[in-house]
Amino acid sequence: MVKLNMVQAINLALREEMEKDPSVVIMGEDVGVDGGVFRVTEGLLDKFGSERVIDTPLAESGIVGTAIGMAIMGLKPVAEIQFEGFSYMTIDQLAAHASRIRYRSRGVYHCPLVIRSPYGGGVRALEHHSEAVATFYIHIPGLKVVMPSSPYDAKGLLLSSIRDPDPVFYFEPKKLYRAFKEEVPEGDYTVPLGAAKKLTEGDDLTLISWGSMVRVCQEALEKVKDISVELIDLRTLSPFDEKTVTESVRKTGRAVVVHEEPRTLGFGAEIIARINEKAFLYLEAPVKRVTGYDVPVPLPKLEDYYLPDAEKVSYAIKEVAEF
Repeated sequence: MVKLNMVQAINLALREEMEKDPSVVIMGEDVGVDGGVFRVTEGLLDKFGSERVIDTPLAESGIVGTAIGMAIMGLKPVAEIQFEGFSYMTIDQLAAHASRIRYRSRGVYHCPLVIRSPYGGGVRALEHHSEAVATFYIHIPGLKVVMPSSPYDAKGLLLSSIRDPDPVFYFEPKKLYRAFKEEVPEGDYTVPLGAAKKLTEGDDLTLISWGSMVRVCQEALEKVKDISVELIDLRTLSPFDEKTVTESVRKTGRAVVVHEEPRTLGFGAEIIARINEKAFLYLEAPVKRVTGYDVPVPLPKLEDYYLPDAEKVSYAIKEVAEF
């Protein structure tokens, strides 16, 4: 075991999988010589060479389109989109091609492609560098969407994503890149896609989140120690672990969902719909959302007002618990 932050854990996953599987290649803007904007791919070019760590032009649609062709022909490309706000150009390639190759070919072809991208606010970046965009990709049938909240899960989920026969969008919450370290095993282990994780057991209320908001929820729990909260980290947004969430809500009777995406049509709305379908008669209070706002992520001075924080989450927990 070694103690790593999330950047180091992702780098270790890429390094180990490239050593194990020669079909894995990395591609993206500045991933080679510079090691990526956040240095996630640092050192990989020196170890594996320019045929497997490929610096691409600034053309996100071209990066993903090329990666799709590589995947169909037997490689396992891991393509980096430098910031999540630049990923909009990839939607055509992912929705029209990558996500439906297996369906279109009646199972003859698969698309074992991973798209990696930093995600979300909290680092006071510029426009198009702090957006929360997972909802766009959750809506694409055939595309898996993953978001870790810890170094341990970051490595295990990335290994599972690379080995998956279908395309995966792997979002990395940049606020957590170097926020903390934890023990991460060297060598092979995986975290299954589609499986949520209970971080705390509780009886009074279910708190559901993912990515950097999981850390915010953990901070909020320090403010509501008199309430027994079951905190669930979804880890995979598509496919969604409906069973874990609904079983928890049936036990507690109350729920709060936290995400930094804009409120309208955010994934929290879908989670609440599933709770209403599967656990409505167990509810003791309306389910509450704590989310970002329906505006572009504001530039640095206003970012703290936009993002959910421990104070907002703890207030929501108290409000639902006291209903």
